[in-house]
Amino acid sequence: MIDAAILTDIRFSYDGGASWALNEVNLTIHAGEYVCLTGPNGSGKSTLARLIAGLSAPDAGHITLLGHDVFNSDGDAGANPAEYRAARRNIGAVFQNPEDQLVTTISEDDVAFGPENLGTDRSEIGRRIDESLTQVDMTAHRYDDPTRMSGGQQQRIAIAGMLAMHPSMLILDEPTAMLDPVARAEVMRILDELHAHGTTIVHVTHHHDEAMRADRIIHMVNGNIVNVDNRNDDNRNGIVPFTRWSETGIMPSREKSLEDEMYRQEHAHEPHNHDSDESHILELSEHTIAADSPIAAQPTQSAHHHVHSTQIQHTQQSLQPAIVIDHLTYQYPGSDAPAICDLSLTVNAGETVAIMGANGAGKSTLARLICALDQPNEGSITVANIPVATDQHTHNSQHRRSPRMLNRKQRETLRRTVGFVMQHPERQLFADTVADDVAYGPRNQRLNETEISARVHDALQLLHIEHLADRSPFSLSGGQQRLVAIAGVIACRPSILVMDEPTASLDETATARIHELIQTLHKQGVTVLIVTHSLDEAHAVADRIITIGTAIGTQATAGNRHKHTAVPNATVHEMKAETNIPEANTVHSHRSNIVTQLDPRAKMVTFLVLMFTAFAINTPAQLALGAIMVGAIIAAGRLNPLRLLASVHMFLAMFIVMGALNIFFVRTGNTLIQLGPIPITDDGITIAILYALRFALVIILGAILMQTTTPTELTDGFGSLLSPLRHLGMHTQEIALVMSLALRFLPTLGAEAKAIADAQAARGGSIETGSLTARLQAMTALCVPMFAGAIRHADNLSLALDARCYEEGIHRTRWHALHVKPVDIMFCAITGTYVVGLVVLGLL
Repeated sequence: MIDAAILTDIRFSYDGGASWALNEVNLTIHAGEYVCLTGPNGSGKSTLARLIAGLSAPDAGHITLLGHDVFNSDGDAGANPAEYRAARRNIGAVFQNPEDQLVTTISEDDVAFGPENLGTDRSEIGRRIDESLTQVDMTAHRYDDPTRMSGGQQQRIAIAGMLAMHPSMLILDEPTAMLDPVARAEVMRILDELHAHGTTIVHVTHHHDEAMRADRIIHMVNGNIVNVDNRNDDNRNGIVPFTRWSETGIMPSREKSLEDEMYRQEHAHEPHNHDSDESHILELSEHTIAADSPIAAQPTQSAHHHVHSTQIQHTQQSLQPAIVIDHLTYQYPGSDAPAICDLSLTVNAGETVAIMGANGAGKSTLARLICALDQPNEGSITVANIPVATDQHTHNSQHRRSPRMLNRKQRETLRRTVGFVMQHPERQLFADTVADDVAYGPRNQRLNETEISARVHDALQLLHIEHLADRSPFSLSGGQQRLVAIAGVIACRPSILVMDEPTASLDETATARIHELIQTLHKQGVTVLIVTHSLDEAHAVADRIITIGTAIGTQATAGNRHKHTAVPNATVHEMKAETNIPEANTVHSHRSNIVTQLDPRAKMVTFLVLMFTAFAINTPAQLALGAIMVGAIIAAGRLNPLRLLASVHMFLAMFIVMGALNIFFVRTGNTLIQLGPIPITDDGITIAILYALRFALVIILGAILMQTTTPTELTDGFGSLLSPLRHLGMHTQEIALVMSLALRFLPTLGAEAKAIADAQAARGGSIETGSLTARLQAMTALCVPMFAGAIRHADNLSLALDARCYEEGIHRTRWHALHVKPVDIMFCAITGTYVVGLVVLGLL
């Protein structure tokens, strides 16, 4: 049998040979083998995985993938593009961040993208979509937008996209780093099934229990393979000593197995015997603090949430509340269900509290609300006696209005008091050097340069990264970026620190640094709120564990020092919680209305006609006809008019202002008002109204097109319309794909810009509380990190396209065949009649 991968004397450098990410690496992976790559951050695991996946070429050595001689540095051979393309047709790759691996906004279209590039028959593509979505348990989300899903669901869609290509080898780079235990167990179950059916698995991981499933465990340090553990059926479930794992960067686990965790999650809501206490306290060990102890400080209860709290025995803490949340509800714009519903809890000053829960349960959303980066729909939040959000009631009514938010002075006080470490550290860095980035917060506190330098030095030293002070934060590894982001917040010396998954993707040594930091801050009396998926981590650093959403870690076991109370969220909505992402191109239901059923070519042509003819509207009668036409299309598309207007409200406001300017420049007609030398005429008002409204029609038509047409349909339709130009040498297929991907990633880049702005605001930046000039300067400063983010997304997208076997000029099968139907002919006829009507009304 042909070996899956043979790597000989491999060397790889990111800086032209000044240093080596991989140095003289030799590795053979046998067909059907399950191999785990482990090691500290920066040891070369991801680089090696990328080479095995055929997504990068080394500087030197010899690589054979699935029998294809893809790279040989002997002589002048080097990389063999044809062999790389042939090998990748049978290799699947799943990245750590699935968001950059999703190429469209409908799950089935995304899964179909790889088979389309392979030229798979349409009927076979349909069968593979069914099969792969079933394997990852995502059939119910076939027509949903994966860019709006939780991280766990996105990762499963990304895996489904690879499974649909039927790879003989699958490469995964820390696919479970940001997943909760249940989602992690689902991913591992899929890998076990694939391995059982003969698929070769190469898995990069820091998790002990994941590595123990492998046939071989490859340990890497500083770009070298330092140890290989051969596993077999007799010892695969054995326990490796902690000291051995800590030397190689893998995280030891004292938690239950993934299978046990998943079983417990599935049965979490089954009836069980417990005390009659309303807080649902489960079985306690002998070390647990009593429920009525003042240290326990249980969070308050609410009608929709039963707070699940775990108390850990530590020194006596102050009973002064640091964070008080009362009946909090938050719903993302465009969502049909709240991310957080009627949540109440209290965190006391000096406490270290861990927030746990499933992906999509609202943990990161809660962190952002506490830091005043989003505004709740209902409820109140008080942080260090600062009214972050104050619930209000209408007079003589129990109905609540949107909570009142902070004024500028209160917001400045909050930024000096609360520090926020975001989930994605690369979005929190924006200065030219590490030292400047860490100094950003202290400078906003108006400290002198001597004090700023001292704070920067102390923060970097505390995290053992002082050697990075003069480096660009954008050139660092993910683990180093995370440490720098934390240092930038610590330098502000907040009395309350909120940390969202601070140790995700970090090795054992870096994780220990963060835990040491949290314990040091705890001793100094700092209140720490840490969002985490690791029960081990929560046990190691927290005084109390609060679980929201589903009940993770709710069963007490022998030796635990915890007391558990539950907080299930009955209305959890699966949504990306770390950023408030504007609603992207979403088709509300699959082929559920006339507009979505239209052939994309007919739709694009007719909508362009409608948009261009709108500029010819010059009379109220024509405007009325245009409004009737647009209203009919909205009704036929079953779109929510208010939501549609909300999606384009900024453009509408701009055109209204531009239209209003016509009032001051039109001199014809009867003068109604004389403002000094400027006459306001009836013609000026009429033209201003017509100007604003006809542009509004154009913008609304564009929004309808985007909300009823997927990027895949736009790509296919645009490519088909441009196909005659192919004879002139134009790369029409590539132009169409670029347009589609641009539409797909514009919301992502917008979300990144917002995240960077939020990071500046969280450290007291003038983008939020400064003067108009200062805010404009701060917004200008977003350009550098936005540019870095765009390059990062472009690089990841390029890898995703390679992994899905997309190539310029290839013959692609279309999953959605283009056929002109009677409904398309009817819509074109209606559009033609509408144009004739505009002409007739213009002549009257």
